[in-house]
Amino acid sequence: MKRELVIIGGGPAGLAAAVEAHNNGINDILILERDKNLGGILQQCIHNGFGLHIFGEQLTGPEYSERFIKKVNELNIEYMLDTMVLNIDSSRKITALTPKTGVFEIEAGAVVLAMGCRERTRGALNIPGSRPSGILTAGAAQRFVNMEGYMVGKKVVILGSGDIGLIMARRMTLEGAEVKMVLEIMPYSTGLKRNIAQCLVDYDIPLYFNHTVVNIHGKNRLEGVTVAEVDEYRKPIAGTEKYVECDTLLLSVGLIPENELSKGAGIEISGITSGPVVDESMQTSVEGIFACGNVVHVHDLVDFVTQESYLAGKGAAKFIKGELSKSKKVISTLGENGIRYVVPQKINPDNVDDSVNFFMRVDNVYKNVFIEVLSEGKTVLKVKRPVVSPGEMENIKIKREILENINFNKLIFSLKEA
Repeated sequence: MKRELVIIGGGPAGLAAAVEAHNNGINDILILERDKNLGGILQQCIHNGFGLHIFGEQLTGPEYSERFIKKVNELNIEYMLDTMVLNIDSSRKITALTPKTGVFEIEAGAVVLAMGCRERTRGALNIPGSRPSGILTAGAAQRFVNMEGYMVGKKVVILGSGDIGLIMARRMTLEGAEVKMVLEIMPYSTGLKRNIAQCLVDYDIPLYFNHTVVNIHGKNRLEGVTVAEVDEYRKPIAGTEKYVECDTLLLSVGLIPENELSKGAGIEISGITSGPVVDESMQTSVEGIFACGNVVHVHDLVDFVTQESYLAGKGAAKFIKGELSKSKKVISTLGENGIRYVVPQKINPDNVDDSVNFFMRVDNVYKNVFIEVLSEGKTVLKVKRPVVSPGEMENIKIKREILENINFNKLIFSLKEA
């Protein structure tokens, strides 16, 4: 089977990329989705707060995804559900599997990777103790409660202050559970400030920084956890241990981009984001394979996922039509002095329409700073921020004319005291 464009993943990233590719003249599009429905993780996110940037209004997750599903159907974009992609190679040959048809192969003119991310589990944390039931990732609990109709527990401790954990603290409270506390090993939250205010403060749920779980108790069902304060090296401080009775421990300790397929295709992976290294068109290091959304780096807002996916869809369309420049002038981006990473990592100014939106995360909480962009030691752009934190992704737009006038092949993004 041959297709012009194949998109791996039917969540918000894949749907937006498909719509934008169609809007740019590509009609032969196939979306491959492993779930039984389109929409991805947004299907279980029944809270509002989505769509403020894209639609100018607050939507729930299902409402947001439904707008793109509707567009996909209106444009007659083909999709296959319950389809697992097993492999992609560097020639863009895809091997996939469905229960009905078995294994099949597709030769694609271009591919967009939109597989999203997965949660870190208890196995990644090495918490001592027994292995009772009642220990779940926050996302798994969210699916059980919101989609399957199961109440996962009555006395809850949440480890990690990621956004899903914060949202589930409120959700479990509204369902009648007692959320005893949220623990965060870092001295700052890894979630959005608005979620701390709306999900913890509004419901009097305590948040303890520099704390973690050091032991798990219970045989068949979780009976309690031992929590302790940690030092600056994140090591438990002896004498600060405290036993907390609970029947449920929810883990909200980070997300990992799903890049097994990317690695199989020989795509260069960033050691910081754990996602593909991409350029201004969201093209990876393998020609004709693009990536967008949480498979590239973990986002706070689905609106930013959509914006990034529009770029991937448009870039894939240009590649198929032979309109992407292969100019040798490539500018690399680098974060330093407080900036952990910058996406995209490579820029070809010839392929930039108007500007490039650079996304980045900082490594700590900083107040009253400039995000400074430097080339050959000279300031290209400087933007003031009253506060930046790891839980909130920052973004800066740089115009094409500025990028075209950069002679050096590197842009440095750095923090500077205001």
